[in-house]
Amino acid sequence: MLEMTLKKLGREFYERWVVDVAKDLLGKLLIRRVSGQTLMGRIVEVEAYRGSDDPASHAYRGKTERNKVMFDKGGLAYIYLAYGIHRLLNVTAEPPGKPAAVLIRALEPIKGVEVMMKFRETSDLRALTNGPGRLTEALSIGLELNGLDLTASDELFIADDGFRGFEIASSSRIGVRDKRRWRFYIKGNRFVSRP
Repeated sequence: MLEMTLKKLGREFYERWVVDVAKDLLGKLLIRRVSGQTLMGRIVEVEAYRGSDDPASHAYRGKTERNKVMFDKGGLAYIYLAYGIHRLLNVTAEPPGKPAAVLIRALEPIKGVEVMMKFRETSDLRALTNGPGRLTEALSIGLELNGLDLTASDELFIADDGFRGFEIASSSRIGVRDKRRWRFYIKGNRFVSRP
């Protein structure tokens, strides 16, 4: 019944200034269908990254084999390995040729929680999806989904269920030393990775 009211985000949502996309992703639902199961979490924390004017961005020094998805159209999954261990899910933003992406940092688990706990091998609900590496593990999101079009896929996508009425807080990005306050999160949500 819940899924009947969902509206999958289209290309026009993603092909805007990355900071606006990041803020507007808060409250949306990240949906993963795997092994006949539907896993769902509400996006509660994100970080924005863009091209040549952002030293923290993978695209800062230009196009490479690793970051080429960032240079494509908005609305694609950009997944990479951090520290050789953690898979991190980003969604591309802005029009083709303008590299930008939003890192999905934390989710509030909504559906398929028991399956997520099995994937993560934990029963701690709060720690299930409150970090970018944790949420990809909980939703079984691997590198094979890198480049997937989230606007066309039923395997992994983001949808709007009309959830509103929360306050957005901002801070500097985790582990990044600059003045941009491009980390955004739902104020007071207990699934945010750091207050």
